[in-house]
Amino acid sequence: MAEEKIGEVVKFFAKPSVAAIKITSGELNVGDTVKFTGHTTDFEDRIDSMEINNEGIEKAVEGDYIGVKVADRVRPGDEVFVVKPD
Repeated sequence: MAEEKIGEVVKFFAKPSVAAIKITSGELNVGDTVKFTGHTTDFEDRIDSMEINNEGIEKAVEGDYIGVKVADRVRPGDEVFVVKPD
């Protein structure tokens, strides 16, 4: 599995379990698998939906700030990679 860095976590909201992510390169689509890595973070998750300003979107590109529901806790500064099948 190839991994490509696409962004980093800016903020984490515990109650709805949502990560705010800044896309720094490439693009992210609904249905993609992403990997979160950081000092104490290391897990993969599937993107079922994402939002910009409370509006659902299908694709995020470089420069976007998005919100995505995550399965586990993430921390500001954690890196986000999209996992591409080989």
